[in-house]
Amino acid sequence: MGQLSAQNIGVSFDGRQIIKDVSLHLNEGEIVSLLGVSGGGKTTIFNCLAGLLVPDTGKVFSDDTDITGKPGKISYMMQKDLLLPHYTVLDNACLGLLIKGKSKKESRAAAQPLFETFGLAGTEKKYPHQLSGGMRQRVALLRTYLASDGVALLDEPFSALDAITKHTMHTWYLQVMEKIRLSTLFVTHDTEEAVLLSDRVYILGGNPGTITDEIQVTLPGKKEDRDPSDPDFQSFVKLLQQKTAINIT
Repeated sequence: MGQLSAQNIGVSFDGRQIIKDVSLHLNEGEIVSLLGVSGGGKTTIFNCLAGLLVPDTGKVFSDDTDITGKPGKISYMMQKDLLLPHYTVLDNACLGLLIKGKSKKESRAAAQPLFETFGLAGTEKKYPHQLSGGMRQRVALLRTYLASDGVALLDEPFSALDAITKHTMHTWYLQVMEKIRLSTLFVTHDTEEAVLLSDRVYILGGNPGTITDEIQVTLPGKKEDRDPSDPDFQSFVKLLQQKTAINIT
């Protein structure tokens, strides 16, 4: 069993089944994408994994511990950065630690050394409105990492960024992940992003949503060296596009 796993989870709302018999796992140090169309149930799965929603069926495990319906066990970064406007960047980064009961002094001491790693050195005393969208996402990811126990859920964290900023953030993200080795399950509906970032990709399809494929991204070398113009890269993109198209019809 990996660091995080879901076993046969299902969820219904108002008599309509949203996801059915979803099983997946995340191993230590992996980046795994969950790929599917908007409205297919990806966020519902994440809410179950994060303990924010108790599934009607199935269980969620962190290693061998049942964490079904237990929030606070797995860090969760949503699409919006959700930085508090009246907190400094440093205190926004510390927020998860403060919620977990750490003192402000302890939290700042833990966060400060990581500002350089995350490309945020010199921003500690600034406020969110003084940062670009990409920099705000870096703060949100640092907050997520500090509050994690080595595992995090990222729900389309780059979807709101413009194309140039998104490309820069992808490169930065992979470089940071190489250093911090945060096991990450990543929601996206962008096939190229899934190939660029992932060790493995789960395809969510059908109605109700279920895992229909698991694809290993077997490109050579490090992920940060992957070239979207390379024919082998594009072969994986086309494979994901085909699988997604088949599974949502």
